[in-house]
Amino acid sequence: MSISTTSPSSSLFPPLTLATLLTAVLAGFAADVTWEFWARVLTPFWVGGPLQPAALVQSVFGFQNWPLAEAIHAFVGIVAYPLGYLFVARPIARVVTPFLPWWVVGIGFGTGLWVFALYVMAHIFAGLPPFLGFGQLAWASLVGHVLFGIVAAGVVRWRGV
Repeated sequence: MSISTTSPSSSLFPPLTLATLLTAVLAGFAADVTWEFWARVLTPFWVGGPLQPAALVQSVFGFQNWPLAEAIHAFVGIVAYPLGYLFVARPIARVVTPFLPWWVVGIGFGTGLWVFALYVMAHIFAGLPPFLGFGQLAWASLVGHVLFGIVAAGVVRWRGV
């Protein structure tokens, strides 16, 4: 397999350009808006209250500043996770499972984010039960993270990066 540097669709990694960063931020913003709508508007109908990732951020870092926790979660969703999709998840998928369509890679990415959030961060760092005991909050979180992954992957595809 040869890796071309001229076509984004055939390259393993996207070019390191301002357009790539803009794509990541647009993907993150759209995915984060989708996550927030799911977490704060729709999830309460299912579990009786919203998902509150800022509370997890507070538990992980041991502080009480709610706006700072919200800002950290927003930064991670808008900047860090989309860059992770572009430079980690999608390249791995292109090597390991190049036959999968973009939306399946997005679902896998979102599922990976859920594992990171509810096992690594919530369990290992914050000391909560793994995957919050697999209760309704955990499953609502999974749906939100999968939606995030699909939207982020869709925006990246739409932008042609």
